[in-house]
Amino acid sequence: MNEDQAIMALGALAHPQRLRTFRALVVAGPPGLTPSVLAEQLEVARNTLSFHLKELAHAGLVSVEQQGRNLIYRADFSRMNGLLGYLTEHCCQGESCEASVPGACTTC
Repeated sequence: MNEDQAIMALGALAHPQRLRTFRALVVAGPPGLTPSVLAEQLEVARNTLSFHLKELAHAGLVSVEQQGRNLIYRADFSRMNGLLGYLTEHCCQGESCEASVPGACTTC
């Protein structure tokens, strides 16, 4: 992942509804969710959700697949891991470090 891609991904996640949507898709895992199920879970209007899903897809954080009459949205885990890798690439100045708390980088 390069800097421009990271900025686009972080920008897409820098909205409360898009962050909630992305997290719901991460929880759903590989099977993904339809917009109807997502809208119900997140208690948001479908047209509003559609806008946010489009932004997440544009940033490459979610993929969409047509299955019959339904659209299935999935978190793109490789893109998510690429973003996390980009953000932590030089953690502790390149020396190994262990996170004692999930998601936290401790000092070396």
